Amino acid sequence: MNLSKRMKTLGFFGLVVAISLATNLATNLLKNKPNDNMLAQGTTIPAAYAKFATASNAMETDFTVAAELSVHAVVHVMTKTPMKIQQFGGYPNDPIFEYFFGPQQRPQQPKQAPMEEGVGSGVIISNDGYIVTNNHVVDGSSDIEVTLNDKRSFKAKLIGKDPNTDIALIKIDAKDLPVIVFGNSDSLKVGQWVLAVGNPFNLTSTVTAGIVSAKARNINIINSQMKIESFIQTDAAVNPGNSGGALVNTHGELVGINTAIASQTGNYAGYSFAIPVSIVKKVVADLRQYGYAQRAFLGVQISDIDSQLAKDKKLKTLEGAYVGKVNDESAAKTAGVKEGDIINNVNGVDVKSATELQEQIGRYRPGDKITITVVRNDKEEKLNVELKNQQGNYSVVSSESDSDVLGATYKEISDKTRQQFGLDYGLEIKSVTKGKFADAGIKPGFIILKINNQPIRTIDDIKSAFDAAINNGEQEKVFYIAGIYPNGKITYYAVNLAN
Repeated sequence: MNLSKRMKTLGFFGLVVAISLATNLATNLLKNKPNDNMLAQGTTIPAAYAKFATASNAMETDFTVAAELSVHAVVHVMTKTPMKIQQFGGYPNDPIFEYFFGPQQRPQQPKQAPMEEGVGSGVIISNDGYIVTNNHVVDGSSDIEVTLNDKRSFKAKLIGKDPNTDIALIKIDAKDLPVIVFGNSDSLKVGQWVLAVGNPFNLTSTVTAGIVSAKARNINIINSQMKIESFIQTDAAVNPGNSGGALVNTHGELVGINTAIASQTGNYAGYSFAIPVSIVKKVVADLRQYGYAQRAFLGVQISDIDSQLAKDKKLKTLEGAYVGKVNDESAAKTAGVKEGDIINNVNGVDVKSATELQEQIGRYRPGDKITITVVRNDKEEKLNVELKNQQGNYSVVSSESDSDVLGATYKEISDKTRQQFGLDYGLEIKSVTKGKFADAGIKPGFIILKINNQPIRTIDDIKSAFDAAINNGEQEKVFYIAGIYPNGKITYYAVNLAN
């Protein structure tokens, strides 16, 4: 769960709200405020007082209703993850290594690996037990237990997870649970009060308050090639254990999932970050329906516009996402997007940066039709785009079906196979149909051990390797696969991923 040396997973205990300056300001201004009788008589209110009346409403600091509406729907998540055991003498427990160098002496392994315990938070989003949390809270866990605010505990099942947004969906077998209503993260304004609700340091049902410090922050903490980072930044105090907890507005509506803090110590140091609910809703709907997040792609390489880029490219604006390259056969290419365009609007929503563009596109699925606005030669032009998936077509992708470009389905290797070949990891190909694997000659039953020298344990590992390979710039887009067949034959394949 170490996503960055300087960005750590969330949490905190205590509610600290600094309001003394606002109180003093209000007291001083109210000394000269017109009384109610004057207003009743229709006296015109001076502009300065009218502005103050609006500001005083905005400074409301009674959070009791919001806390009551949200605290019962935030749960404590406890996980158990098998610990990795260091191999004797530093040799990898790898049959390919032994094929070349002979069997290596290994210590007798315990029958059951020791477990590492983890904690986090989650948010109940349906009364029948669906709970959203962070991917890094449950990733790799063999056991997930959820404790409700009323102290009842349940075993949870992992429904799906998305490393690209750090969102996971789990479910418990329960009914009539309290839920948090989804709010609108798009309407959040900088300076608006928000509450962080979670379980820092195993202190359950903790509520802290702060303001929205910034929006659409990209802090490079998600370890994924196709990550979407557009965080809400707040100064609500959070600490380890708050990960996966709720960020709510003063109406008690969910506006984000707390994910990370900016810290050199691992504990709260002033700023925290939450995934906006606009992204959460879409990812959760995908995980619930497909078991896998559906990612739509424009097919462009984009960057923010700074002063230097504007000078070099003779641009007259610093807002929007600059298109440095348009990929061949991409949705953007088909729609007519060109290198040098500036994308500044998606379906009527203005985008001022590359991060904001990624957030907007991340709300859609392959096959969705959208309208984008580009600035070209200092003139705006609207383009109609039909978004594609990562493989360049319009279909949705399910982790349970053979619908990707590789053309294969997978299953975990059995305990018998592990013992037979002395494997610590591997993923067996269950079936092969038309696709890249079939073209390379890979047969069902083949156990994938490594792809591009990276160990393969799960389907997510294959997807991560695929993401890395196809986004490898101008380099060769190839899978170098090492594995073993059930007859013990060690085999290597080179799978060309290019069209």
